[in-house]
Amino acid sequence: VQLVESGGGLVQAGGSLRPSCAASRSISSINVMGWYRQAPGKQRELIAVIASGGTTNYADSVKGRFTISRDNAKKNTMYLQMNSLKPEDTAVYYCRVVDFDSWGQGTQVTVSS
Repeated sequence: VQLVESGGGLVQAGGSLRPSCAASRSISSINVMGWYRQAPGKQRELIAVIASGGTTNYADSVKGRFTISRDNAKKNTMYLQMNSLKPEDTAVYYCRVVDFDSWGQGTQVTVSS
């Protein structure tokens, strides 16, 4: 499955963004999908996962600010609603289909102070 992220950009601290991850085929049968990010000079980290049944889990750094969701039926797309953004959220954000270890190309998110 191929993945394409979009929806990153430049935003001021306190603002919001909603990156999306479009899959090349149906994701209804995919068990686990996730969002990762990699800041300059740092390792890639897992920030949110969602299972096919809708169960979610978040890294402490984004809990309460970010919401992961997926549209299995219509758009074969996963989303990451990011609110109350902070400069330390600046990173390249990647989506992943855990079942197949497939990755998107990444979308840049930059939060200015």
